[in-house]
Amino acid sequence: MGELQSIGSWWMWAGFGVFVLLMLAVDMFLLGRNGAQKVSAKEALIWSLVWFVMAMLFGGLLWGWLDHSVGREIADARAMEYLTGYLLEKTLAMDNIFVFVMIFSYFAVPLEYQKRVLVYGVLGAIVLRALMILLGAWLIAEFHWVLYVFGAFLLITGIKMFVFSDHEPDLANNPLLKWVKKHLRVTSDYHGDKFWIMDKGVRWFTPMFLVLVLIEFSDVIFAMDSIPAIFAITDDPFIVFTSNIFAIMGLRALYFLLADMAERFHLLKFGLAVVLMFVGTKMLIVEWFKVPVAVSLAVVVAVIGTSILLSLLATRNQKQH
Repeated sequence: MGELQSIGSWWMWAGFGVFVLLMLAVDMFLLGRNGAQKVSAKEALIWSLVWFVMAMLFGGLLWGWLDHSVGREIADARAMEYLTGYLLEKTLAMDNIFVFVMIFSYFAVPLEYQKRVLVYGVLGAIVLRALMILLGAWLIAEFHWVLYVFGAFLLITGIKMFVFSDHEPDLANNPLLKWVKKHLRVTSDYHGDKFWIMDKGVRWFTPMFLVLVLIEFSDVIFAMDSIPAIFAITDDPFIVFTSNIFAIMGLRALYFLLADMAERFHLLKFGLAVVLMFVGTKMLIVEWFKVPVAVSLAVVVAVIGTSILLSLLATRNQKQH
């Protein structure tokens, strides 16, 4: 079928790449300037807002450039795809955060040590998504039927998430964790935020390394959900990449903002499951009926907004009783 058409010229890709590297450096310097200390809720909120505003500004600039260069109709369509993709990926990123909370809780990672692992978690997510977006774009361009495979995968994932939403993963019996513990020397205690130490010429890995392995593994799992989902919204690689990256760039700040409130969003899993089922179905019926991007945006906002609102109302009532 050939290459997918993209609005992104080489200079747009290069410019965005430089922007991402600069913002990551700023984020890591400012959020990490105090060393091994807890990130305050105020600081996390400010940075979460900064990332959101930048994502919206980028969408506005993208619309302005396209409106000037290729016309209003294409500008409106691509801007809508970007916004829908961003909100969808941001919602999936929230689910990623709740898994991070579970992993940190299981290993009883001190708050001041969580920052460093999250840096690698975000970097891993960015690299994985970049690779999977390139692979996904190539597969769809060469084999259009892959879209139906993506759709079926998302539909099944959504159903499983809905049915098993209250099921907590058993980390104690996690096969990957068992394998790592069996093949590496692991200390019983933390040594600051170090991943390993040298003792009498022998390398010992710390529990922080086990946390890192699980964080990176969860990045892989979530990338497998999020990349097919975004391709249901748009097949433009530039829109897919930019909306994805903006959604996960503020992941670290969003973690420190939501970590203490994770239990208050217990119904979000159901909302995510419904969204994934909707997106999967959308991909499966595309040959017969193309769901407008505006409808997809409305569904994502309505379902996720309702699940968050119901979660907050339910936990508020529990506290009152």
